Amino acid sequence: MAKLSTKEGRADPFPLYAAMHELGQVAALGDSSPHAAIVHGYAAVDKVLRDPGFLVTGHEIVARKKPDWRDSPMYNTLLNSTMFANPPDHPRMRRLFHAVLTPRRVSALEPAMTGMIDRLLDRIADLGSGGSEVEFMSEFAYKFPTTVMAALLGIPEEDLDWFRPRVDTVNKALDLGNEEAKAAADVAAAELAGYYTDQIALRRARPGDDLLSALLAAMEAGEQPISDTELIGNMVVTFNAGFVTTLNMLGNGMAQLLRNPDHAHAVSTDPDCVPGYVEEILRYEPAVHLVVRWASVDSELDGVHIPAGRSMLVMLGAANRDPARFPDPGVFDPTRPTGQAISFGAGAHYCLGAVLARTEGRLALPRLLQRFPKLRLGAEPVMNAQLLLRGYAKLPVHVS
Repeated sequence: MAKLSTKEGRADPFPLYAAMHELGQVAALGDSSPHAAIVHGYAAVDKVLRDPGFLVTGHEIVARKKPDWRDSPMYNTLLNSTMFANPPDHPRMRRLFHAVLTPRRVSALEPAMTGMIDRLLDRIADLGSGGSEVEFMSEFAYKFPTTVMAALLGIPEEDLDWFRPRVDTVNKALDLGNEEAKAAADVAAAELAGYYTDQIALRRARPGDDLLSALLAAMEAGEQPISDTELIGNMVVTFNAGFVTTLNMLGNGMAQLLRNPDHAHAVSTDPDCVPGYVEEILRYEPAVHLVVRWASVDSELDGVHIPAGRSMLVMLGAANRDPARFPDPGVFDPTRPTGQAISFGAGAHYCLGAVLARTEGRLALPRLLQRFPKLRLGAEPVMNAQLLLRGYAKLPVHVS
């Protein structure tokens, strides 16, 4: 476990995942560790995520070590969202989003998404003219999903530059062992909460054709009772999670495709194969590598005792490389017949934005490679040094 937190472990966790799989599905970490066990096998990860006896890090758990959590803007914002809520709050809030964030709403956005992609590609073509290097992460992988989220939620596109540093600051505080980032995250979370408070007031006065307006309409109709504080927490989490997973999927996927020209050619020329490529990108290099769960009662996983009240690291990234589930897991193979990766989780907390992320990947990757058939990597890519949300900080490319 300690090796995963090192610079080397964050840079390349996959050899450590392979070593974990030799130990079985679950490994005990001992009483001196902050976590009782590390859960890394696909079957065990799937079981934990689906078992209601294993809880997310909700306010009732945080309160044990931080009884004043409501004084922290970061905790007060995040712990009032579905991502960090357990029953009965979680199903109550999630029902609202299920009713409004539908596949039909995502499908209706597809023409707008295509237009966003083409505008960004026009800019990349200008920046890359004459052989100039273009930074893919900032010019496309970040801008596309944030623009999509802005359109979905009804956020003015001109506000997105204000969002990025605040969203990044909150996300850094969630990474494994990054306690020093929490003070800055408090400031960022307070600013984000204030922003959404203003947006809610605007939508109540002038509803639009966007997700926030639809959520408010459902709330005011009494269909799904949640508070404004919970709505704000969920808006922060929805935006953050809705773009950062796609950001990393696009960066990780593009790096993989550009290192394998045959794969890049297939994606650009065969529309039928694209969904398989998106799934394999999600498995091979997922955007989210771990989550935490807590045992509500004494439990046993694969012969490992988990005492009530202790936490476990649940390794999505390792589960996606489990040879018992995926033969030759270190091979990038978009034709795999063995089922979906577990990158979006499972059970009650399955990612609400999974359909949106897959749609963004399905639309963006082939369009990029069709527009720039000579697209290639530039200077050495730079990873972001995170394990929770693992991806590229910089991915320079040449378009011609």
